[in-house]
Amino acid sequence: MALYAIGDPHLSFSVDKPMDVFGPEWEHHPEKLQRGFQAAVSPEDTVVLCGDLSWGMNLEQCGADFRFLDALPGREKYIVKGNHDYWWCTRSKAEAFFRSQGLDTLHLLHNGCALYGETALCGTRGWFYELDECGAGAHNAKMLNRECMRLEASLKAAGEREKIVFLHYPPVYLNYRCQPILDVMNRYGVRRCFFAHLHGKSRRYAIEGLCGGIEYRLISADHLGFAPVKVMD
Repeated sequence: MALYAIGDPHLSFSVDKPMDVFGPEWEHHPEKLQRGFQAAVSPEDTVVLCGDLSWGMNLEQCGADFRFLDALPGREKYIVKGNHDYWWCTRSKAEAFFRSQGLDTLHLLHNGCALYGETALCGTRGWFYELDECGAGAHNAKMLNRECMRLEASLKAAGEREKIVFLHYPPVYLNYRCQPILDVMNRYGVRRCFFAHLHGKSRRYAIEGLCGGIEYRLISADHLGFAPVKVMD
């Protein structure tokens, strides 16, 4: 049994959103994801999916994408919200949809934590400087505060357990620091953080390794060659 993570599957079986417009490495990427999972993940393993799962606009449009993910190896798959997950809804509605469709491996990681042995899996979408640049001012401040509250709720639910944080947005990037998110992680003693969102040339500027007492790892699908990375045994 092992814990794996990957972000940004960007599936679009039911909508017209081909990812190969972003470069040749995205050509036939569902097949690459399938091979990557089959090579790395066993049926009894757990996988965290760090956002941007599907281009569908609602749960029904995402049905084929969810069925694809559910069929991949892994006993449990925990989903963190990404900036392109327009289908995102309440936990109860999503979980009810998953169960009605027989998607038994899929679960939301939202306003709480999941347990992998004695380790708590915590996370939320997070925040990135791109959102500050859209000029919404007070609205952005409110949304950032909400993300901090969601992350804190997730970490608080973990109690005294070891905590690993999974975000969609990178909390550190070049000279950027999302200090409110970092403050929450530091307050709860987080030592490992996995994030996604970055693609193409932006990946070269990702901060990976130890920074400010936290070890970071970029896990965008294209950065990993479409194979989930092992987090722990």
